[in-house]
Amino acid sequence: MARLVARALRLGRSALIQVGAVCGYQGRYRTSFVASALMWHGPVIVVAPEAVQQRLLQVEIPRLQQWLQINKAIRIGDTWPSGEFQGILLISPEAWLRAQFDSKDDFPSGIPTIIDGVDDLEDWVRRQLTVSLSAHDWDQLMFAYPHMAEEIRTNRVQLTRELFQHPANPYECYLISQSEEEILSRLYSALHTVSLPDAWKNFAQLFQNRHENPSPPLPLSPPPLLWATIARRQGIFSLHCAPIELGKILSPIWQRQPVVLIGSALESETEAPIFRQRVGLDDLTAVKFSSDSQRSAIQLYVPYQLPLPNTPEFQAAFIHKVRTLLCLSATASGLTVVLVGDVPLRSQVGAILASEFGSRVQVEKTCLDENGILVSGWEFWREHQKVFPAPQLLIIATLPLPSLENPLVAARVAHYKRSHQDWFRLYLLPAALNELQRAIAPVRENQGIVALLDSRVVIRSYGIQVLAALSPSARIDYLDPSLFSIVNQDDST
Repeated sequence: MARLVARALRLGRSALIQVGAVCGYQGRYRTSFVASALMWHGPVIVVAPEAVQQRLLQVEIPRLQQWLQINKAIRIGDTWPSGEFQGILLISPEAWLRAQFDSKDDFPSGIPTIIDGVDDLEDWVRRQLTVSLSAHDWDQLMFAYPHMAEEIRTNRVQLTRELFQHPANPYECYLISQSEEEILSRLYSALHTVSLPDAWKNFAQLFQNRHENPSPPLPLSPPPLLWATIARRQGIFSLHCAPIELGKILSPIWQRQPVVLIGSALESETEAPIFRQRVGLDDLTAVKFSSDSQRSAIQLYVPYQLPLPNTPEFQAAFIHKVRTLLCLSATASGLTVVLVGDVPLRSQVGAILASEFGSRVQVEKTCLDENGILVSGWEFWREHQKVFPAPQLLIIATLPLPSLENPLVAARVAHYKRSHQDWFRLYLLPAALNELQRAIAPVRENQGIVALLDSRVVIRSYGIQVLAALSPSARIDYLDPSLFSIVNQDDST
């Protein structure tokens, strides 16, 4: 990998490297790109989250500088250092993207850039490009237009009434309806855009583009996504607007400098064509490292006769299977994780298991006993898995397919449908496979057991792709206590 990164720096040719879910979880690959950046004769930008930056500063860089006998300047910050800087700049994804989207040109073009953790690239970009209006911004608008305070207040009340009529959902977010959009349009038409507060001005740039051209032909950029989040207890809401397609927006960024993008498990194919299309990456060098089949194989239990997740019988069958697994593993030491994406079901599972297994059971908490049972959603597990010991048993309720009940997911699916594209193959399935591989990566450290209780893996055609993504694994279709004694023996060895 170090040679690949050095080649990209030397030739000025962009590269996309998939290191594998286990390697991505462990983070050991970072030594490779840091070594290449230190030995490169010119400046290098390393884009990484703050936790990764601290690891690089405290461990990887000092160790490599001593071993390589190189004293290259290292900076950490949000802006490009002044003068003829020839060192390594560590910068967060948010700051780097903000600089790329800003028209000030604070960053010189042509500087080789290494971006670590691009599995989350689309989320970083969407957060950066999302423009929001909160309750505070409505107050600021009334201060800016005191002679129109009553009219602004009236529009806010009307919008509140409309939004709170939406039926509650677990995500507490809702796509803006036509009537709600018309309220915003009337308000904007009554205001003088020159003196708008910054938040309202930025929101208008996206919103008015959507309103003026709500259904553009396919060659043009699709209308931006417009939605609201609601805090029902407080009786307040926030409005959000963001572009739905990122490829055309990001494409000019990749042309300004050579980039090395490093991810864990972006796609099954080495070239990662779906990911590259979504983020606007053209021709580059693509490499994918395979997993160590001997050291990272898991035991994979996939039952054949469980009800489908969308049937009324699934909940009872799932809880029964979880209790069976927990009872069989009672003599095994180590953490057990139960991943449940459905929010109401997660709470019910937590309550039922706590009534039987007591304080061992915690729902999305980081303080657990040595033999604790963590009931968690996918996002919580992804963000906190590194603070837990590697689980000896990971139970998965359903595949982490983005839920169509989430209005933002439904809007993206609708966009694929309007474009006559395969929304499941291009969006839902790749997102699920990436999430799945990252979730089970810690279990591979001790060759633990993964119980995937979603029968769609067995009966749907895409189940083959799911099983391939879970490779290397030893498939089992039975349960007995000896399975968990094998795990304990492996741990002691």
